[in-house]
Amino acid sequence: MQRIKEGFDQLNAADIALIVVVVIGYAVGVATGITTAWELNVATVLATFAMTAVYLGLARWADQYFERYTSGWATFAYFAIQLSLAMLTITLLGPGAWLISLPLAALAVEHLSRWWQRWIIYLGILFGLAIPFLRDGRWQEAIYIALTLSPAILFVVVLTRLVNSEQQARRDAEALAAELEEANHQLAAYSTQVEELARTKERNLLAREIHDSLGHYLTVVNVQIRAAQAVMDNDPQKAQEALQNAQRLTKDGLDAVRQSVAALRESPLGNHSLVDAVELLAAETEQSGIVVNTDVRGEALVLDPKAELTLYRAAQEGLTNVRKHARASRVDLTLDFSDASLVTLTIADNGAGAAEDSQGGYGLLGMQERVELLGGTMHAGSAPGEGFVLTISLPLERPALAGDTAESAAV
Repeated sequence: MQRIKEGFDQLNAADIALIVVVVIGYAVGVATGITTAWELNVATVLATFAMTAVYLGLARWADQYFERYTSGWATFAYFAIQLSLAMLTITLLGPGAWLISLPLAALAVEHLSRWWQRWIIYLGILFGLAIPFLRDGRWQEAIYIALTLSPAILFVVVLTRLVNSEQQARRDAEALAAELEEANHQLAAYSTQVEELARTKERNLLAREIHDSLGHYLTVVNVQIRAAQAVMDNDPQKAQEALQNAQRLTKDGLDAVRQSVAALRESPLGNHSLVDAVELLAAETEQSGIVVNTDVRGEALVLDPKAELTLYRAAQEGLTNVRKHARASRVDLTLDFSDASLVTLTIADNGAGAAEDSQGGYGLLGMQERVELLGGTMHAGSAPGEGFVLTISLPLERPALAGDTAESAAV
């Protein structure tokens, strides 16, 4: 019983329709043969039952047959056997069994590529329907039954072609969707590479600028000091002038270094508020094909610059990780100002996820250090397959840090 149940579970709608049509066709053929003047006996009923069972089995496993046997002779043999079984069954049972022939028309549409091959099957079916009358010389009835049942065959042919076209269109759409998804992932990867290259180029330009500027000043200062050393005993006045020039050049070099460092430390937010800057990051992420839903809760506040920079960098790192690793199609980014003592940033995606309480990666570790310096908390993690969630909370009144004064006074 368990095997029978498993066999029924494997049947699809097309298999069930095939079985129902053939069984009903056989039952109607037997019933009409018994109730009319058709000559039926037990041997005929059993023989036609066996032929119908073979016909049904070959129709049920037609796809597997044509996947295994692809030659023209194998195709010819299959349809010759099926057509013979259908014609012989209808001849023995009578025209009441005509439904048995309809699945053969559908199989011809699916597995015969040339139109004339399909028409041979269609005409063969009509001829088989007329045989019970032709053997008794009833030509008019044979022609009438063939013309009467032709629309049914035409209906099956048209319906099968429509179903096949719909299935092919669905397969094409699924293949196209898979290709688009793969292309989207490649574009996201390329976008990340372009961002990294842009950052590297900017760093190289700044490093070259510092090297050229500082190297120039240090070289000239070194020359002035050497000149002062050379004339220190013979011409103290000239040595003093050289040292003054060295001091002035040192000050100019220090000013140049300060300008370069200031450019490096310039806030990435520019003239934008935190909310506007985060929305710009979201827009950049959406360009890679990921939907970003930005939600600002409560009244947006002007925060301490370091807190704003930390939240901005956290949003930037979180969205970058989504593009690089998450394989996500949607991100929910929330800035919550509704708590009077905290501001909270949450980034949640619907991607592949990671281990719970995941803190790996230099980006996340550096972010956690920034957050802890401002007295905040950070949580990052999820269950595999359930997306990744990054949550950062910063106090609105951050504690004073010992390094703040020193840092503000530094170069």
